[in-house]
Amino acid sequence: MEVSQAAAEESRADAGSPGRVAAVSFPAVPGTRLTLPGVMDDEGRVDESRLRMHIFKNGGVSPSERGLAWRFLFGMYPCGSTALERSLLQEQLIVRYQVMKRRWQQFLPSAVQMHLNGTDAELVAAVRFFNQRQAQVQQQTQNQSEEIRDRLDFLELQAQILFERVTFDQRELREAIRIIDKDVPRTNRDLSYYQGEGLGNLLVLREILITYAAFHPEVSYAQGMNDLCSRFLEVLDSEVDTFWSFSCYMEKFSKDFRADGLHRKIELEAALLKELDFQLYAHLVTDSMESFAFCHRWLLLGFQREFEHRDALRLFEILSCDHLELISQKVERARYQERLAQKWNTEDSSEPELQTINTDFTFELFICAAILLENRESLLQCRDEAQLIQFTSRCRTLDLNHILEKAESHLYNYCRRCTRDYMGRHCSAHESRGEDFLYLLRSLLVLK
Repeated sequence: MEVSQAAAEESRADAGSPGRVAAVSFPAVPGTRLTLPGVMDDEGRVDESRLRMHIFKNGGVSPSERGLAWRFLFGMYPCGSTALERSLLQEQLIVRYQVMKRRWQQFLPSAVQMHLNGTDAELVAAVRFFNQRQAQVQQQTQNQSEEIRDRLDFLELQAQILFERVTFDQRELREAIRIIDKDVPRTNRDLSYYQGEGLGNLLVLREILITYAAFHPEVSYAQGMNDLCSRFLEVLDSEVDTFWSFSCYMEKFSKDFRADGLHRKIELEAALLKELDFQLYAHLVTDSMESFAFCHRWLLLGFQREFEHRDALRLFEILSCDHLELISQKVERARYQERLAQKWNTEDSSEPELQTINTDFTFELFICAAILLENRESLLQCRDEAQLIQFTSRCRTLDLNHILEKAESHLYNYCRRCTRDYMGRHCSAHESRGEDFLYLLRSLLVLK
């Protein structure tokens, strides 16, 4: 994969200085223009397909662009919105979040303050920094003009009507908060974002997670969400924007935090490895499919701990591009144009469609497979589950560019084999369609 020089810059530029998270104040909309050629028009509308393909083909975006790009990528901002429309949307999202957070705080006032046992000095300092920040926000609110207050009062009334019928299950919410209060202190404090006054960001993370759990009882909270949400908070550097972006992400991936959802991913990973390397697959399933459970953390957290932090952020946005879906759309469009050109009648034609790839094999599964195949010899030496777990603990700070190249190569070779198998089973009339698909796939993957 071609990786732009800017995308390899230090991830520290992704967010502002630790401790300056905008909790409930009204900052300007982050940026008014993406500096990505051909992605945003003069009024601020973003071409979503080009944005996703730009991120994929360039190995991510530069740190200075990441905050705004993620707001579009994960759905907080509609790609069709103008810069002016987003400034109005921002106010609405801030007020709605305020109302939502106030609802659970009034329902469980004892949970507003995090209970500390005093043994974690850093956590005690985090609470102090957080309380100081809250006092500053309240002062900013009092200094707002009458015109702004009137507009916000109207938005707050709308939000109250919207959420007035929401009810909470006290037992379930208390249990979620109990787990959150255990997990938040375990968030990676080695990140500069949680250093010094930035310790207060841990409490910001806590409030985001509790608000999410309260208003999404069907998902609530599961271990690992703190690390995932922390990514959004560091990059976006805004409590409100993190909540909405994280919520949009979870709409699609919340199933991964359920046992059945992740089990399905592990099954797919096993099926993909079977396609790529049957010998290694057979070795890993000698006892049972549970042998692939050692991939659990990789697939749940998007390889967060397997790469350097800045590379893990790049990989997360690359995996979030849904580029296989884009490839499918482009191929389908090419097929449609071909049918029009040859005046094919799709309703009457008895010729089957070209089925080339299993679209359940997402790119993250190819990333996982690339890591496994890179360590093939070591894995073949593993004889039990304990040795497999030891193997995963050694897979740290991998070379992202190398793994991306390998994953793309495995994806292309898999598609090429599937396409040629199809052409071997059907008449030669399909050869041009198969070759067209492979040419398009190669160009989309930027393979040399």
